Amino acid sequence: MASMLHPPVTGNLAFGTPVSDLLQSSSNGVSGVPLRTLGRARLGMSKREFAIVAKVRKVKKHEYPWPDNADPNVKGGVLSHLSPFKPLKEKPKPVTLEFEKPLVALQKKIIDVQKMANETGLDFTDQIISLENKYQQALKDLYTHLTPIQRVNIARHPNRPTFLDHIFNITEKFVELHGDRGGYDDPAIVTGLGSINGRSYMFIGQQKGRNTKENIMRNFGMPTPHGYRKALRMMYYADHHGFPIVTFIDTPGAYADLKSEELGQGEAIAHNLRTMFGLKVPIVSIVMGEGGSGGALAIGCCNKMLMLENAVFYVASPEACAAILWKTAKASPKAAEKLKITATELTKLQISDGIIPEPLGGAHADPYWTSQQIKSAIVESMDELLKMDTEELLKHRSLKYRKLGGFQEGIPQDPIKKAHMKKTEKPIVPRPDNSELEGEVEKLKEQILKAKKSSAAPPDLGMNEMIDKLKEEIDYEYSVAAKSLGLKDKIVMLQEEFAKARNSKDQQIQPALLDKMQKLKDEFDQNLHTAPNYESLSIKLGMLKEVSTAKSLSEKNKEASPLQLEIQKKYKDILDQPGIKQKIEALKAEIGNTGASGVEDLDQGLKAKIGQVKKEIESELADALEPLGLRVNKIPVPVKTKVDELNKESNKIIKDVISHSSELKSKIELLKIEVASAGKTPSTESKSKVQALQQEIKQGIEKAINSSALKEKFEQLKAEIAEAIQSSEETNGSLVSAIIEQTQVRVEEVIMIFDTSVDSKLHKGLHMAELSQVSTHV
Repeated sequence: MASMLHPPVTGNLAFGTPVSDLLQSSSNGVSGVPLRTLGRARLGMSKREFAIVAKVRKVKKHEYPWPDNADPNVKGGVLSHLSPFKPLKEKPKPVTLEFEKPLVALQKKIIDVQKMANETGLDFTDQIISLENKYQQALKDLYTHLTPIQRVNIARHPNRPTFLDHIFNITEKFVELHGDRGGYDDPAIVTGLGSINGRSYMFIGQQKGRNTKENIMRNFGMPTPHGYRKALRMMYYADHHGFPIVTFIDTPGAYADLKSEELGQGEAIAHNLRTMFGLKVPIVSIVMGEGGSGGALAIGCCNKMLMLENAVFYVASPEACAAILWKTAKASPKAAEKLKITATELTKLQISDGIIPEPLGGAHADPYWTSQQIKSAIVESMDELLKMDTEELLKHRSLKYRKLGGFQEGIPQDPIKKAHMKKTEKPIVPRPDNSELEGEVEKLKEQILKAKKSSAAPPDLGMNEMIDKLKEEIDYEYSVAAKSLGLKDKIVMLQEEFAKARNSKDQQIQPALLDKMQKLKDEFDQNLHTAPNYESLSIKLGMLKEVSTAKSLSEKNKEASPLQLEIQKKYKDILDQPGIKQKIEALKAEIGNTGASGVEDLDQGLKAKIGQVKKEIESELADALEPLGLRVNKIPVPVKTKVDELNKESNKIIKDVISHSSELKSKIELLKIEVASAGKTPSTESKSKVQALQQEIKQGIEKAINSSALKEKFEQLKAEIAEAIQSSEETNGSLVSAIIEQTQVRVEEVIMIFDTSVDSKLHKGLHMAELSQVSTHV
């Protein structure tokens, strides 16, 4: 059994030959012979040595954020700024912009003079100082009068300090944070925690490169969706821990390639916009270069937006805007001006909340000084915002954007632009008929009469509203009449020509344009009676005249002197005396019983009674006025008649003078147009034009009156009045003046007489009531 289970060991195994050699030898086809022995004895092969070599692949050495030779004496500890960003070993090459070339020529002159001084040993100090002063003055003049496109070029300057340049200058400590927690880390957006004056902030900024290599790595500062999602993650982090957020904007726009769109570029920007309005910590944004479209706004929804002096913020770049509107990028200077993208313009529009100054030559001329200005602005803004509670902070951020936008009125539009504008669709309002308007006017008259009975100075009682309403109706009637007569297009063309003339720098409108206006006015005048709505227009003009007259009288009553008001009060008190009142009532009853239709039908006895009551009232009035130092003097009836005749004659003469003087006529027309164009709030230029025209018209009319016999009649009548008063009693000077004033010629009445109801339509808004405004000015 033992032999069966354990067979005897025979062959090579008995001599201790390794099994591995047996296996190897068998594999070589030689059974039972060790490979080593076979190699020595039978094959006769020479001994060879084997070596194993491993080739190591070269990989990029990992750059750690901390320096290799850290200085332990650095304030804040060895690792004060943890970021792969390092200062450039070589100074960047100077880049001269196109508009800076005159400065380069001056610099070259200074260098040449210094070189000559060094070579010759001569003293050129005065010349060098003079050239340096000239250079500094030229630099100041250039950078204080930069055009918008020049500021765009400065904002894009290759040597302009980047986000991390500013961060390293303004923070005591800074640690860069990476990743969007989705597997990506966009180098175009840099985020991190840092401290300023011991206060911690979350910094988020768009990072451009300082050379071609860095620009390619940073994608020229154009973030992808991963960058905005990284910024969003850091915003949530800051909001959770209560860190104020400071964002730095410097990008041409979000990266617009196919991959970015597939990954949701628009959604990432929209998500950031929505989230930033709900963050409960203060947010300050600094526009340090160019802020392009939504790519800038995605980290720019803030409580305060501050812009460097030469920064720009736009929806579309000037080149893109010019290509769209003018079909060529060469029009970018014009586009930059129209877009209002500079810090000064945006601060006026309240989009930017402040301007951070830059040194002459731009931020790249002195980056450290610029960084300190940014630091001061951040600290000042945060001190203000941190005083607000959460609710006030959110409301402040919301209102900043709710108040943006506005409009201006009263600025004439360019006719070409106006032709392409979409017309506003006005709601159709049913127009009141003439009977309704007549009822309103009659009601207004009754209110005025009641007011006169109850008060010495009646209020306006809605006269202004009624005048405005009638003007609107008359304007509509004129439009209908012009359309029916086929003159609508001519009037519109004339209005456009007039608008162009108003915009020009010429003080006076061209005579040719006035000629056109006069011809169109005459044509409209001649054919107006054939318009189908002529009757309706006439009725409304009559109503406007009545209401305007009532308003004019009301204003004159308001302007009455205290003496006149006192006399009116005394007279009313006399009529209210029981004895006088009873006699007047008895006379009324007696006259009513006679059935007389007029004064001529009364008998002599009743006329005598009326005269007696009249004398009694005059006597009472004289006694009442005596304490005021006044005496009642009766002017003879013939003198009064002469006064009225002189007024009529003067009006007729002036009307004839104007109608025969084309110069005066054109000046009056021009005055009407200027007053209508100026509106209720005239500019300084409009006021000066109106005053000049008023003076010219007044001088022309006075000259015409002085040249006629009217002045002699006036002086003769004045002497007759004085003689009539002196013959009765000692004259009161104020009463003589009051009578003489009635004979004065009023230019405004003449203009109202000379005016026709048609010419107001030639310039929209100039109506009969507005002519009274012209009169008041004159």
